[in-house]
Amino acid sequence: MKYLISFPSAAMRVSGLALDAAGRDSRAVIAAAKVAGVYVFGGGIDESVPPVRVSGDGQVAEGGYPWAPPLDGGFCVLELPTRAEAIAWAARIAEACCDQELRVFMFDPAS
Repeated sequence: MKYLISFPSAAMRVSGLALDAAGRDSRAVIAAAKVAGVYVFGGGIDESVPPVRVSGDGQVAEGGYPWAPPLDGGFCVLELPTRAEAIAWAARIAEACCDQELRVFMFDPAS
């Protein structure tokens, strides 16, 4: 099963040297996930580029859905056999960085 481990930007309440350490330490956890063979993909939302909403006819509107909370922060998707293992990996990332949200990622094998 695939799991989405993520955090919103507002969860990062560190700056300066602590932010550098969080980046270094979280990258080390991701490197360990790659070595363990459980890493699928990950990244972060580039908040310097505002979202646009694209309709089926190709029209583009500035901004995301006005009724939805902003989508920002960072994430990774890991493939793990159990929820307990997903929680353990989320805890490792949280220890390095900040509290994480854990969700089952509904992977579409046809995609």
